[in-house]
Amino acid sequence: MTVKLQGPRRRRLSMTSLIDVIFLLLLFFMLTSTFSKFGEVELMAAGQGADSNGKQMLFVTLGAQSLTLNGQPADLERIAGLIRLQPQSGGHLVLISPGAGASSQRLVDLLSELRRVEGLQTLVLG
Repeated sequence: MTVKLQGPRRRRLSMTSLIDVIFLLLLFFMLTSTFSKFGEVELMAAGQGADSNGKQMLFVTLGAQSLTLNGQPADLERIAGLIRLQPQSGGHLVLISPGAGASSQRLVDLLSELRRVEGLQTLVLG
């Protein structure tokens, strides 16, 4: 009876199939992922000697949970309608004062609501 002291020789693993699988996974995730679409929001910072050109000035205070238009409580969804109700001769100039607790997302939401009003100019106070 013959006894083999050496085991069977091991063959080297082929990395070709592993590279193919990694490439296919990379391709799959690249094609199925969704890419965010970024929008632009125009900001105009207040400067010295801002000329209103006969526009009616409105003051909006933006807080973390509150919103006021000329000192009166307002709703974010109805702010565009409230500004349209204000008497105008040459349009509106809205001064926005974000409070310490107001998030940038809340400011963007407010600016997108105010875009609905024709002839409106906004200034964000720092």
